[in-house]
Amino acid sequence: MKKVLKNVSFVILLLKMCTIFGQETSAQKRIVIDVGHGGKDSGAIGVNGIQEKDVVFDIANAILKLNNKMEKPLDIYLTRYSDTLISLTDRSKLSKALEADVFISLHCNHSDNPNARGVEVYVSNGISQYSKDATWLAFDLQTAFKKQLRFESRGVKFANFQVLRETISYCASVLLELGFLSNRDEAEYLKQQENVFALALSILNSLQNRKMKL
Repeated sequence: MKKVLKNVSFVILLLKMCTIFGQETSAQKRIVIDVGHGGKDSGAIGVNGIQEKDVVFDIANAILKLNNKMEKPLDIYLTRYSDTLISLTDRSKLSKALEADVFISLHCNHSDNPNARGVEVYVSNGISQYSKDATWLAFDLQTAFKKQLRFESRGVKFANFQVLRETISYCASVLLELGFLSNRDEAEYLKQQENVFALALSILNSLQNRKMKL
């Protein structure tokens, strides 16, 4: 049977998240959201014409908007606040300069197979004192996308991506591939603003839960 992504009722999901965000937490952790691609680098192009750089920029801004409405917002920074191209090295340097506790790089996937679908969460294959925290955060995110939004889980994977390699030595870092723009259903899903906010809420929820343990 064909799996259908869940168009989450934004109000219901927000009410669920507010309960968690209202809880008393420990010392504030600094989170850097790496907004993939940008400028002349569009990233993947969807079958419906949407561009990866725009999708992840929308998700990142939704995270900021929702976070700012929380009673106790998280300390979140973006690697870019406009349609500009920031080098991979500079993204990592910015994260280090900000003394980030968590680094999350946002991306969308693409495949020659139009039936490929689902979310992948990557962790550095290098080993550091932050590897365990990064891995647990990756599993938290993967579970949230599957249970709350019904994305197919493609698993937590380990890779040598530059932004992971250059950040894992000083913080917990993960890279998200948020669905396939080459898949008609997922490309159309990511085109809808309410779904962008649902993804943002899932990410915030996972960060809040993991914050208690980092």
